[in-house]
Amino acid sequence: MSKQIKQMEMAALASTLGEARDMVLLNLTGLPAQAENQMRLALRKKNIRMHHVKNSLAIKVLAEKGLTGFDTYFTGPTVLVWSTAPDVAISTVSKEIDVFFQKHRTIKSLAAKAAITDGAAVTFEDAKSLPTREEAIGAVVAALLGAGGNLVAALVGPGRKLAGAIKSIEDKQSEGQSESTEPAPASA
Repeated sequence: MSKQIKQMEMAALASTLGEARDMVLLNLTGLPAQAENQMRLALRKKNIRMHHVKNSLAIKVLAEKGLTGFDTYFTGPTVLVWSTAPDVAISTVSKEIDVFFQKHRTIKSLAAKAAITDGAAVTFEDAKSLPTREEAIGAVVAALLGAGGNLVAALVGPGRKLAGAIKSIEDKQSEGQSESTEPAPASA
C-alpha cells in the first residue's frame, strides 16, 4: 500500500471517529455477517457506531488524537465502537454491547478487548460500571448537598437547643406565676 493511500485511509478514519475519545475495542471473529449487521443497525439507532479498522492505521490515528499507549490491544481483528452523541457515556455503549454478547454467548471467540475512556484503558467490565454523565453530576450534587446540610444542621443545632431551653424556662416561670396569682381557697 502506498504512502498516499495510507494517508487517505488515516484521514478517512480520523473523519469517521470525529471528536470521539471514548471507545470500546472488540473482536467479533466468528460472528455471522447477518448478526453483525443486526448489531450495527441496533447500535446506530442509539447513536453508537462500529468500524472495522486496520490496527496500524488505528494506532496512528488515535496517537494523532492524543490517545497513546493502547498498542497492545490492537492485535488480531479489531472493531472500534463509539458514541456519536456527547450525552451517551462509555458505560452505555458497553452495556449495549454486553446485551448483544449475551444473545450470542455461544460464540466463544467474541470478546471485548478493552475500553478507552478519558485517555486511559479500562477493562470492559469496569467500563460497564462507570457512571454516566448524569449519574456523575448527581453524585457530586448529592455530596455537596449532603455536606451542606450537615454544616447547616451543625450551625443551627446549638441555637435550637438554646432556644428550647429558654422556652422551657419561660414556660416554667409562667406556670409558677399563674399558680401564685390564683386566689387561695377559702377556709370554711
